Amino acid sequence: MKRSRLGSLDVTSIGLGSAPLGGLFSPVSDADAEATIARAWSAGVRFFDTAPLYGFGLAERRLGAFLRQQKRDSYVISTKVGRLLRAPNDGTAEDEHYKGTPRERPVFDFSYDGVMRSVEESLGRLGLDRVDVLLVHDPDDHYDEAVSGAFRALQRLRENGTVKAIGAGMNQSEMLVRFAEAVPVDCFLLAGRYTLLDQGALDALFPLCTAKSIGILLGGIYNSGILANPHTGAKFNYQDADASLVARVLELDALCRKHGTELKAAALQFCMSNPAVTVAVMGARNAAEVSDNIAMSEKPVPATFWQELRARNLVDARAPLPGGA
Repeated sequence: MKRSRLGSLDVTSIGLGSAPLGGLFSPVSDADAEATIARAWSAGVRFFDTAPLYGFGLAERRLGAFLRQQKRDSYVISTKVGRLLRAPNDGTAEDEHYKGTPRERPVFDFSYDGVMRSVEESLGRLGLDRVDVLLVHDPDDHYDEAVSGAFRALQRLRENGTVKAIGAGMNQSEMLVRFAEAVPVDCFLLAGRYTLLDQGALDALFPLCTAKSIGILLGGIYNSGILANPHTGAKFNYQDADASLVARVLELDALCRKHGTELKAAALQFCMSNPAVTVAVMGARNAAEVSDNIAMSEKPVPATFWQELRARNLVDARAPLPGGA
């Protein structure tokens, strides 16, 4: 598998995202989770992303159970800070997004001390002595506290060698631009904001990150599933997609079929062709999805498809395409 540099870290071009292993939208068994991680490992994946939010600790525990069996320097793992898992004071209804989870629920805390506690608790769930990348997770309404608290803690951890790279993980690019200008970060995880449906990151984030040598870990490449399986009721950014968006994706799907390829292959390869993207972080809930993701990264997509995509203005004219189309 192709490899690249993320600061001082050597990473694979495809990573495994663990939100589905935390039961995103539907439960995942321990056996399926283990098989998913094992398939990614056997395919050569050596970058793994997780967070306390994913299954409220479940994803970290499952990922750690596998990675503890591997040589520590043979992979790179990222987790996130900004949410502490705490037992609720009353009976809590099933979460809207994560199913089959522990009882704990996330509580926002972007303070210096909260981040230090979060790291310690994540290491306990993972069963590891360190992580490689730490990201401030979804500080959308907490910019000031993230800068004065969370990032101060992350810089301290990077300075003392506890972690190798720091940054933020968000579903928007605008605040990531502000962080890039205010804090010496190494990378960002951008979810769902550079895809076949949304190229907003080209406005400011990608040019700035390129200029500052900030790596991009790209998640949400299928926009929560609609670019993998477009249909009425498909998810877009974790919510049900509206009819106009479904129609747009069906147009893209028809174009792929016309050129004898698959929408998933086009969606993934479009993202990976941008030189600002360091790792394509692909979520999977079973081993078959891992194999499919790898296959889609390698499946031939004809140059004629990219040429027609460009000619019909279906993507931003500034977006690089495979083969220079």
